[in-house]
Amino acid sequence: MAVLTSMPSPSTARDERSHEVDHPHSPVAYFGADQPLPLDCGINLSPFQIAYQTYGELNADKSNAILICHALTLDQHVANIHPLTGKPGWWEPMVGPGRPLDTNSYFIICANVIGGCMGSTGPASTNPATGKPWGLDFPVVTIPDMVRAQAMLLDRLGIKTLFCVVGGSMGGMQVLQWTAAYPSRVFSALPIACSTRHSAQNIAFHELGRQAVMADPNWHQGRYAEHATLPHRGLAVARMAAHITYLSDAALHRKFGRRMQDRELPTFSFDADFQVESYLRHQGSSFVERFDANAYLYLTRAMDYFDIAGDHDGVLASAFRGIKTRFCVVSFTSDWLFPTAESRALVHALNASSARVSFAEIETDRGHDAFLLDVPEFFDIARGFLQSAAKARGLTSNGG
Repeated sequence: MAVLTSMPSPSTARDERSHEVDHPHSPVAYFGADQPLPLDCGINLSPFQIAYQTYGELNADKSNAILICHALTLDQHVANIHPLTGKPGWWEPMVGPGRPLDTNSYFIICANVIGGCMGSTGPASTNPATGKPWGLDFPVVTIPDMVRAQAMLLDRLGIKTLFCVVGGSMGGMQVLQWTAAYPSRVFSALPIACSTRHSAQNIAFHELGRQAVMADPNWHQGRYAEHATLPHRGLAVARMAAHITYLSDAALHRKFGRRMQDRELPTFSFDADFQVESYLRHQGSSFVERFDANAYLYLTRAMDYFDIAGDHDGVLASAFRGIKTRFCVVSFTSDWLFPTAESRALVHALNASSARVSFAEIETDRGHDAFLLDVPEFFDIARGFLQSAAKARGLTSNGG
């Protein structure tokens, strides 16, 4: 009996994504050979493109722009219907009229990261030198590379400074990199459920996922597009393993416990007897419909390499010395992927660098994914921080 059920056919998932990779349902900023992106690996990437979404209106002096940095398996479709899944945007509880990231007041931007698969150049994109997908010929990218590309996008949009940079998880890493690399361009920052470096445990989980993808016989050393197939089972297993880390034991017990799935007695087989098994299989099968396997390898590796202190002789406070940016650091009590201790270390470093910083640890059993869910206390903290920062910057209620 198959380990994973209800898997989409490789051809269906591949065909649905192929258009989005190079020609997305999003605005695109194209950068030619005269505007290469310098990468940490020593390669200049050109040409390349960035796909992005915007919400709200930019005010006359361009002072109300907020950049949202997305997490590992998300994309630029923050508050609009996703073109592949048909589902609402991934942060609609936070972004919209009257919501904490109020589109009546702020101009919201979210770009698909370099290395992604929803319109920004990545391993699934067409390599102009060969006319085929880049695959593993694509250079390895880092969080700083992603931020450099975002800075180039903002330059293209004529936005010199950001009112705020916001993001959770991998998005939070980008927020911190923005403040370290471009402190004069960031008035305020809201890093959520993240850390200044990836822990050994998190690197280990990512390696587990990468090995699952690469062990799939349909991976073909990253050339699966040329073989008209997808490593869908390996990627689904990677997603299942990662998704467990986004939750908490308490949340899983509350939601599923040991309840059976559509049966009263065990089948004495390896079918999905338990509800939690069926849930994870669904997470895996739905993920492969919208995400590229090689992109998963590249983005997890980018997170693994992230270490702000490592770029400053191991002294974290040095990364933020003299910074004027206002910070609000948020963590969640049940997040064991990026535990509160790591947020506290960031806060201590910011205090040591005399930065303006507030800190909130929110009590919830929803685990790492709490920042994506309906957690009223988080919404209130984000709203209050942005309103306070807006007052300090002289923004009016309509973003003027």
